[in-house]
Formats: sequence, C-alpha cells, structure tokens
Amino acid sequence: MTPTSLGYSRPTMKFLRMRPGFGEQLIAEGDVEIAEDEQALIEEFRRQLDLGMWAAVPTTRSDGRREAEMVRSFGEIPRDTGRVIFFPRAAGGAK
Repeated sequence: MTPTSLGYSRPTMKFLRMRPGFGEQLIAEGDVEIAEDEQALIEEFRRQLDLGMWAAVPTTRSDGRREAEMVRSFGEIPRDTGRVIFFPRAAGGAK
C-alpha cells in the first residue's frame, strides 16, 4: 500500500525509529518529489546510519506475508515507500 492509495494527495515518506517499550517514533517525514524534503530525508537517513542504526523497508509479498528489506543507502529505498524503519543493531555477539 502506498501513501497515495491511503488517500494522501502527495506521496509522503516517513522515517520511524523503533524504541523498545515505546514502539515507533516519527523522526522525519517528507515528500520525495520536493527537492528540499528529499535532501532533508537523505541527510536524516545518513545521520541515523552514522548513529549505528539499521534501516529496513516494510514489504508485503503476493501471498500477504509481511517482511522487511534491509537498505544501506537512500537510493535503495523505493520512491513510493511510505515507511522506513530504523532500529538499533543487536548488542553482544562474538568477540
């Protein structure tokens, strides 16, 4: 489902951060067709990655199963994506 199919007049991309115990927190929003908004989204995307966050785009398969695709650059995000989810990398692991 795209933002325009939800009744918005213009496509809007939202950046959400997952916070344990709080759920999703809106951290940025903009229209990728407006140069200023797109630049602000690009800068916020880079800032989140610099903070050590991972980014994923929610997707739905043809059989209805929901998944997420990891993205490493703003250019990998489909233009019609409504949400990009940022979440912290898992702590711990092998030393």
